[in-house]
Amino acid sequence: MIEGDLAADPVTQFTLWFADAVAAGLPEPNAVVLATSSAGGRPSARTVLLKGFDQRGFVFYTNYESRKGRDLAENPRACLMFPWHQIRRQVRVEGQVVRLPREDSAAYFHSRPYGSRIGAWASRQSAVVASREELDARYVELADRWPEDPPMPDFWGGFRVIPTEVEFWQGQTDRMHDRLRYRRTAVGWVLERLAP
Repeated sequence: MIEGDLAADPVTQFTLWFADAVAAGLPEPNAVVLATSSAGGRPSARTVLLKGFDQRGFVFYTNYESRKGRDLAENPRACLMFPWHQIRRQVRVEGQVVRLPREDSAAYFHSRPYGSRIGAWASRQSAVVASREELDARYVELADRWPEDPPMPDFWGGFRVIPTEVEFWQGQTDRMHDRLRYRRTAVGWVLERLAP
């Protein structure tokens, strides 16, 4: 992979690589590792699903009271990592994180399957629970309350990672991997090669 092969901006390049991941039949190519850190610097990582991306950034949804939600409230920066091992590629995105407007989150929430919408209410994400039975009972209680169309919880919604750096990694058999990083500057994106 050489610099001249890449698009002028990282979102256009990500669009091309994402299409390659889909075409390769990767299971859940939108699965991405999200890394956050508390205000005190305690790191945490987990897999979430990318639900959209464009020139404004990369979007995912969650419970705002979860550990990731609390981390992002305290320290609104994150790193995303797409591990497309089967095609010897990965993409890293670093940037500022902002909450989506409530109307954007609501539009996505109401497009989700019914069970996922009830689940958003039933699970106090990241909280300790006594048993699976407790979770199941809460789910049934809420499904009885809203048998058709549950409202979106106030504690649930979307985040957008606004990229400041995006790195494209292409694996090579000799371990001399290609690493090309877009870095946002005051005048636009700068493309740099990093040592493997």
